[in-house]
Formats: sequence, structure tokens, C-alpha cells
Amino acid sequence: MNKPLLAALAALVITGAGAAPAVAAQADTAAPVAKSAVTKAAPAIQAVNFAGTVSLSNCSGSLVRFPNSEANDPALVMSNGHCLETGFPEAGEVIVNQASTRTFGLLNASATRVATLRASKIAYATMTDTDVSIYQLTTTYAAIKSSYNINPLTLNTTHPVVGTAITVVSGYWKRTYACNVDGFAYRLKEGEWTWKDSVRYTSACQTIGGTSGSPVVDNATGNVVAVNNTGNEDGARCTDNNPCEVDANGTVTVREGINYAQETYQIPACFGLGNKLDLSASGCTLPKP
Repeated sequence: MNKPLLAALAALVITGAGAAPAVAAQADTAAPVAKSAVTKAAPAIQAVNFAGTVSLSNCSGSLVRFPNSEANDPALVMSNGHCLETGFPEAGEVIVNQASTRTFGLLNASATRVATLRASKIAYATMTDTDVSIYQLTTTYAAIKSSYNINPLTLNTTHPVVGTAITVVSGYWKRTYACNVDGFAYRLKEGEWTWKDSVRYTSACQTIGGTSGSPVVDNATGNVVAVNNTGNEDGARCTDNNPCEVDANGTVTVREGINYAQETYQIPACFGLGNKLDLSASGCTLPKP
């Protein structure tokens, strides 16, 4: 992950840069609307914008849906596991259905905060194999659409592809980072945590502390293919804030200044009707408690 936001801000003052996870914002009012399919992302987009992204107190995130989510389902927010208000989960720890009242600042296309959304619980969170948190909100997609004319971002259900043009959209900084998928790390090890099949960016995505949890958007479809989470800041080997790549043979590679994300295509299989978490569902490979 990237260093905590306050440390990252200090580093920015001194150096003007740095790659690290980050850790922003508040509730909702509108009433539910009749159940219907949530508006899906257009098949192509001209440019990635901020609509549907959120700011947390210490990180970035996004309002997300799965391909089978319905308009009247409880809305979900995705960020990193290391962005939890309760601190970093330990290696091997999986959190499910834990009460939360965390708030999120909802942004429109031009990055203006238009609403405060509130969680009812942490539906799922871990830093084992991946680095993700999924919050369930106290409102529905339909209510958000009715009140603010903002749709959720859709999680893609297929593995990302090398060379894909992507944009990392940070709701915390109200800033975007454009680059391409450079490849995949068989294992990405950082301190006590290990992540599987991580996305490696090309060097153009110089993400910083506060961008942790940002959606990684496929420019061609507008769908989310990963969640931004870390980068090697100093060239150190497999330490906090300096992840290293480990291949299937155990060979370690350190790529100073390169940043990473965790794939999200495997998440939809673990949520059923009503956006309800079901870790026993067929095809669900997320770590279990």
C-alpha cells in the first residue's frame, strides 16, 4: 500500500511526489424508487471523469455496481482494505458484515462534491490475496440517481488485458492518472501482506498517497478493472511502501517508482441478489474468514 495520508502529505511538501495508498467524507436522504435495472455504462466513452467516485477521510473510492445489480439494491462503495477506518487488516484477516457509519463524499463529473453518503456496514474487506473494502450504504442506486443524477461505476467481470488504456480516478485529490496496463505480478509482497495477480501500471501513472482505493477505469468501456493500492517508493525490497514482485519460481523483482492495483473482476461472483455477499457462491474466489 502507500503510506498513510499525513505521511504522504509530508513527503509531498519535501519532494513533491511519492507513491502510496491513501486513506475521506459523509450521508444521504432520498427515498427508494421502483426496482429496475441500474443504468449500465455506455459501450464507449470520450473521456473518463469523476462521476461516481467518492472521497474518504484518508483515501479515494467509488460508487460501484455489479452487472446484475438492480436499481433498488443497497448501493456499494469500493476502496482498499488498508483504507478501513479501523486500520489495516492483518495478513490472513477477512472482515464481513461489520457495522459501520463511515461517510463518503460523492463527486459529479467535474469533481464537485454533491452529496454525503453513509455506510451501514463493511460488507467485505481484506488485505489477503487482494486489498479491497466494499461498504454497503444506507441508500439505493435509484435514490442516488434520482437525487443527484449519478450512476455507479460497473465492475468488469473479465481479467484485464496488457496494453489496455486506463485511468486512475482519485476522488480524494480530484485528480486523474492516465497510463496503460504494463503487466501482472504473480505475487506482490509488501511487508506482511501478499497479493495475487496484481496489475502493474506503465510508469506514466505516478499515483501518490491519497489515491489508494481509486477505481482503475478501462478508457474504452468506462468499466472498473482494478482498484489502485500501492507503489514502490524508494527501491527497497518487499518492505512497507516498497512492494516487490515475486514470480512463480520465487524470483524477486523490485521496480522503483512503479505503481500497482488489485484486480476486481473476481468480486461480482461473490455477491448475489440484492448485492448480498455470498462467499460460498459458485465461482467466488475471494478469501474467506
